[in-house]
Amino acid sequence: MGLVTLLVFRRGVEYFPIFIGYLLLLWLAGVVFVGARKNLARRAPRALSAAIDYTVQTLLHGLLLFLLPIYYASTTLRSGNAWLLIALVAAAILTTIDPWYRAVAARAPWMEIGLFWVGLFASLNAALPLVGLPSEWVLPLGGSASVLALLPAARQHLRWSRGSALLRVMLGAALFGGGVWWARAWIPPVPMYLTRATFARAVEELEPVEPAARISSQEFRAWGLVAVYTAIAAPSGLSEPIYHVWRKNGRTVGQMLLTTIRGGRPGGFRTYSWKTDLGADPAGVWQVDVRTVHGQLVGRVRLIVTAS
Repeated sequence: MGLVTLLVFRRGVEYFPIFIGYLLLLWLAGVVFVGARKNLARRAPRALSAAIDYTVQTLLHGLLLFLLPIYYASTTLRSGNAWLLIALVAAAILTTIDPWYRAVAARAPWMEIGLFWVGLFASLNAALPLVGLPSEWVLPLGGSASVLALLPAARQHLRWSRGSALLRVMLGAALFGGGVWWARAWIPPVPMYLTRATFARAVEELEPVEPAARISSQEFRAWGLVAVYTAIAAPSGLSEPIYHVWRKNGRTVGQMLLTTIRGGRPGGFRTYSWKTDLGADPAGVWQVDVRTVHGQLVGRVRLIVTAS
């Protein structure tokens, strides 16, 4: 299922809303099973209880498999926003290997609820932009809603009263919603991802001219300017302002706010920026970070300029 998602997602992001609907359906079915399992286990024979446990694990596994390729596409691996992808990979491995999953579930009953919470937060993070929600509300609302969804589980496992559970979960939802907004630079900007990014001598008719990943200082100076071309894929209906942050050897040397990208274009929405001030000694590692207007990292492209 994960491989199918990856193949279709790469070929046509217009199918993405179908996957999001399926993810939320998986999450809802899993939560219903988790909530009803305790009562069913009292009345059901051992074989049926084992089947219910396996169903919960299978729903978790399916949810995580569908999320993995979506987050893999949007994650910049050598950056801070890789942590959520790592968490999803670890959870997918755990739900794949039955002895590990059973051992952890026996020792930590909250583990399943935690996994469904991760799955819901990751799903809402990808789904809310598709219904026209402004990007500045996606993370706070997704974070808060994913915590509020834990209310039935909190009452059942911690035996809180209805009023106490509601108050505590609402407070937790507000704190977590604010927390994920504060840490937004560490969260992948799903469902956007780079389809192509390169340094080039110029960009003509929205196509890079003489793209390069490594170049000599002499040739670099002969260019006179250097451009960065990026193509960003996003589903139809999604729009987001982005900007390029230019760095040389880790030091910021420029920042350019670009146009608002609009989803639905095959191959991604194309845009570019350029720099004419190359400095007296251009040798080094040039890097451009593609970020949303709120600071989430969409992708990164590098150019190595050698001394000779």
